[in-house]
Amino acid sequence: MSSDTINIDRLIHAPVNKVWDAWTDADLVLYWFGSDPKGKGIKANLDVRPGGKFEITFRNSDGTEFTCSGSYVEVQKFNKLTFTWEWKNEPGIESFVTLIFTPANQFTRMQFEHAHVGDKSAHDYAIGWRSTFDKLDRLLSPESGDNN
Repeated sequence: MSSDTINIDRLIHAPVNKVWDAWTDADLVLYWFGSDPKGKGIKANLDVRPGGKFEITFRNSDGTEFTCSGSYVEVQKFNKLTFTWEWKNEPGIESFVTLIFTPANQFTRMQFEHAHVGDKSAHDYAIGWRSTFDKLDRLLSPESGDNN
């Protein structure tokens, strides 16, 4: 593992199809994307196919807005999703995300890798992604009552 790579292996308390939908449905992304627990999704455009683009804008509770974008490279429904990653406020700094989804009984083992984050970005990816995945798990967890 390189020093400019973040790896997170996380159990999400929902079946693979729901976790997949949370990553690939623009309406669902707005409910969990962004590391601020009180932040809100503003808009999301996702063209989930190889070569398709995405752009997601969210606002932290302090009013700061962030927009990330990229292109999907590999799309294997319910199994694997890879895409490039760039922040609007840090143009030219591109990194790469790989997600692997594996059934774990009625839940999902989500293996996440964010590679080539380097040291040029002001974002703390390790803390940010862990907080973001906490929100994802809360949204999809059967105990939350928010998922159908």
